[in-house]
Amino acid sequence: MGTARAVAANPVEQIRQWRSELLTRRQALLRLAGGSLALLMPLPVQATLSEADSWRIIDAVQQRLLPSEPESPGAREINALGYLRWLVADTKLDAEERAFLLRGAGWLEDLCVQRLGQGFVHLSNEQQGQMLTEVAQSEAGENWINSHLSYLLEALLSDPIYGGNRDEQGWRWLGHRPGFPRPNRDNCYKAGQS
Repeated sequence: MGTARAVAANPVEQIRQWRSELLTRRQALLRLAGGSLALLMPLPVQATLSEADSWRIIDAVQQRLLPSEPESPGAREINALGYLRWLVADTKLDAEERAFLLRGAGWLEDLCVQRLGQGFVHLSNEQQGQMLTEVAQSEAGENWINSHLSYLLEALLSDPIYGGNRDEQGWRWLGHRPGFPRPNRDNCYKAGQS
């Protein structure tokens, strides 16, 4: 019982536990839905995007979900895309999660072309917001957006050694002082290694 209280009292552990439960629930929902966000769209996916195009769309989605503001860092300032690329390159990331993150960009792109006649990155801020709102109306779409929000928060709060939180901007914005010892090149988590 003392251990359960210690875990519950530790906010970092609470976030890890919540994220683990969210990922487990998301994976179950993906399996039930057959990973079929595309089936929820009126037309099938028209074409496969290049990986570079998928990353451009994800970058635009991140900037829409965490925009830059004069007094707070946005996705670009904290290098959220670099953090997500590092994470997706990690062979320990569930293959379904990796595919889901990247495929969602294609689904979003096709929806934008079907509805508005142009791709997501070419839409106005208002149109991008409308498309993300529409995507969020499906369970799979909501999961896709929630995944990106989770990774944005990780990029904002992580130690800069992992690629996000560039120049500790997230920490400074929140007034956070990191604990010690901080990870360094010798003892940090290395993607794909045990």
